Amino acid sequence: MARTRRRARFTGYWLMLPSALWLALFFLVPFYSLIAMSLYDPEGSSLTGYDMTWHFANYVDVVQAYWRPLLRSFWYAALATLGCLLLGYVLAYAIAFKAGRWKNLMLVLVIAPFFTSFLIRTLSWKLILADDGWIVNTLQAVGILGPDGRLLATSFAVVMGLTYNFLPFMVLPLFASLDKIDHRLIEAAGDLYASPARGFFKVTLPLSMPGVVAGTLLTFIPAAGDYINSELLGSPNQRMIGNVIQNLFTNQGDYAAAGALSMTLMIIITIGVVLYIRRAGTEDLV
Repeated sequence: MARTRRRARFTGYWLMLPSALWLALFFLVPFYSLIAMSLYDPEGSSLTGYDMTWHFANYVDVVQAYWRPLLRSFWYAALATLGCLLLGYVLAYAIAFKAGRWKNLMLVLVIAPFFTSFLIRTLSWKLILADDGWIVNTLQAVGILGPDGRLLATSFAVVMGLTYNFLPFMVLPLFASLDKIDHRLIEAAGDLYASPARGFFKVTLPLSMPGVVAGTLLTFIPAAGDYINSELLGSPNQRMIGNVIQNLFTNQGDYAAAGALSMTLMIIITIGVVLYIRRAGTEDLV
């Protein structure tokens, strides 16, 4: 009997072992390698090799050298997250409360873009916003853009690409949160003479806050580190921090600076996420 209990007690740990090994192999080991890389001697190179000198000044150097694309990345990610929140909330609300028997179909349409390559979806926006495309021609015809005006290779194009590509990450958590709301609570707000707008801000929006917080995190974090949209839809003036890191790793071979910049981005995002969650007070995220 005691032996059976002992086996049952350790069964959970044995079941966790494969995922723990996977996590250690593909997260902890690369994470340790990245930390070590960020502390390499900056005088080294990919040809001569790097020495581990615990050079913490790498972090100061990369912030001083690349603070502009770092701030630009957070600004673009914030704008894209706001755009996803406004568009995604309306879409998630419609699916949760108005779609009826079409709910499942609309959810499939939300996730359908994931069946297409991220790169192809971004290239499609390059065609849509092209200088000779119908959008630019229409805006020029109505006078919104000048004769030489353009949308491609601008901040607008980069933010639109980010908004489009990460919109499903906002819609799905919002839908999951809205779909759990008891409709009787909304009806009770109307019975208590609350207008539809007041009922929304007093009942629906507060109850959907876990979805809002989860959606903004799932959108902002990958958008801040993205480099595909700024590479294809922007110009050197719209370079984001992901482009800088990719260039340092693959073109310049400056692994110390690339590692330090990657760790800096990770640290800033982690601190921001912790403060955001504490400020939002969303213990019900799970």
